[in-house]
Amino acid sequence: MRALLRRLSGLWAFLLLVTADVAIASQVVDSVRMHRAPDHTRLVFDLKGPVEHELSRLRDPDRIVLDVRDIDLAYDLAQLDLAATPVSGIRTGKHEDNRTRVVFDLKEKVRPRTNMLQPVEPHGWRLVLDLMDSEPEPVKSMEQLVEAQEGPQPMIVAIDPGHGGEDPGAIGPSGVYEKDVVLQIARRLYRMMDERQGMQPVMLREGDYYIPLAERRQMAAEKHGADVFISIHADAFTDPRARGASVFALSNQGATSARARYLARISNESDRVAGVHESERGNANGLMDVLADMTMSGSMTHSIFLGEQVLEELGGITRLHGNRKRVEQAGFAVLQEPSMVSILVESGFLSNRQEERKLTDPNHQEKVARSILRGVDRYFRHHPAPGSWYAAQRARNGREHRVASGETLSAIAQRYSVSTGALRRVNDIQGDTIRAGQTLRIPEGGAD
Repeated sequence: MRALLRRLSGLWAFLLLVTADVAIASQVVDSVRMHRAPDHTRLVFDLKGPVEHELSRLRDPDRIVLDVRDIDLAYDLAQLDLAATPVSGIRTGKHEDNRTRVVFDLKEKVRPRTNMLQPVEPHGWRLVLDLMDSEPEPVKSMEQLVEAQEGPQPMIVAIDPGHGGEDPGAIGPSGVYEKDVVLQIARRLYRMMDERQGMQPVMLREGDYYIPLAERRQMAAEKHGADVFISIHADAFTDPRARGASVFALSNQGATSARARYLARISNESDRVAGVHESERGNANGLMDVLADMTMSGSMTHSIFLGEQVLEELGGITRLHGNRKRVEQAGFAVLQEPSMVSILVESGFLSNRQEERKLTDPNHQEKVARSILRGVDRYFRHHPAPGSWYAAQRARNGREHRVASGETLSAIAQRYSVSTGALRRVNDIQGDTIRAGQTLRIPEGGAD
């Protein structure tokens, strides 16, 4: 009996030892990322589960200290690029109670905060450290700069490349990230609009970082005074055969299709994927007021009309999803701003191998950007704002021609006594191809 008790006692001691070892077992952290945004620097520690952590600040010199329990930091933080960040160096050390200390030496004052994020595709658990910059010097907004100009005013277009930073968006079969593709298209669109008279583009995201959905709307409307808001995306679906571009606007009566509802839900999840701090998330309680304001102001109707112009142009350079030639609608959070005409452009399906190749091709990106440009230009010409360059052009020229079936560019030029070259220039036409139903602006007469 005593021998049995000794064996049970030894077994119990062994189990206690194993349990204690499990309790203090450290998870290995071998992935750390850093993103630089215009107003903060974000560090992300990829974890296998939640961890206890403490954040503190030390003075003389300024340092941020992050203590994390029960981890083994296997990632070499010296690999992180500290350029353009307020951090001058990072040091690590192992302390008592299985605590890992990470010290951030600072060259500028920051406001630190941490956030423990639960798993959401494509990420697992994450510990996020945000180093918020000190308040920047106030600068004139784009709206103020435009108002200071003399003469007719340009129309301000806010270009929003979707996703960014911790939110990669859709991921193609070869590993292409949506956030990278749409940023490339957006940069091309910005360049084209910047060269175009009557338009003043602003980029809401210029690098690989995330901006909360509510802040994108706010930046465009309040900081830049945008007339038009264009959010650029690339699609994905479980069926790799799905393909084609599409354009969406906000809806006040539910989604117009199951796919539109699905895309709005995925788009609205971006804040969770990116790990947006609770204080930065928009208040959805006022959605009904927003919809009422948009209905009263007519911005929802104008958004659909703008979307139709862009969709028609896209249909000239790529397949439309399901051959649908109408703008679909759903509850996209990023479009919920009554003061702007807003659309969301899905440039194609990254989940389709053929379209993934097209969307990463610079030539195709140029075509997509130019299609959006032409659609926006057509919208402004049909609905020129008072005091704008477009209104001045309409007052001066005032001539338009809707192409009938069988008409040629040269015949139209001859009819209005203008050169074909002038027709091409003012309508941004390459070659002589025109289509029935297309509206052409007729310039003043002149030779090539």
